[in-house]
Amino acid sequence: MTAIGILLLLVGAALVVVETHVPSLGFLGVPGALALIGGAALAVSGLGGGVGVVVAVAAAIALCAIPGLLLVARKGNAARRRRIRTGAEALVGQTGVVRNWSERGGRVLLEGTLWRARKAWPELEQAEPREGDVVVVERLSGLTLAVRSAEEWELAR
Repeated sequence: MTAIGILLLLVGAALVVVETHVPSLGFLGVPGALALIGGAALAVSGLGGGVGVVVAVAAAIALCAIPGLLLVARKGNAARRRRIRTGAEALVGQTGVVRNWSERGGRVLLEGTLWRARKAWPELEQAEPREGDVVVVERLSGLTLAVRSAEEWELAR
C-alpha cells in the first residue's frame, strides 16, 4: 500500500509540474492533484496512520493543490484569450499606408517597415490603391501582405 501511495505521489507531482509548462488548462493538473491527494492518503495509511491522520493529510494537500491549480488554469485561460502582439500574426488587422502601387501589387508602410503587398481580394472589382491610401492587412503570405482598403470606422481607431 505504501509503494502504491509513493508511486501516486510521484506521478501526481510529475503531472502538476508538466501542467505548469504545458498549457493544458487543467487537463493534466486535475489528475495530478487527485493523484497527490490519493497517494498521500495511501502512503500515510500504509505506514500505519489512523483515519484521522489520513484525512488530515489528504485535506492539507487538497487545500494547497486545488487553489494553486485553479490559479494556473485561470492565468492560462487569460493568456490564451489575449490578442497576439508579436510575430507575423500580429500584423493582421493593422493599418498601413500605400507608398506605391501597380497592377500586380505595391509597397505598404506598416509600423515603420516597408512591405510588399497585393490585393487581398483580387476577384472583387475595387479601385486600385493609390499612394497615400490607408489599407488594412487581411493576411500574410510569406513576406507579402494581402491588403484591402480601410473603411471609415477603421480610420477612426
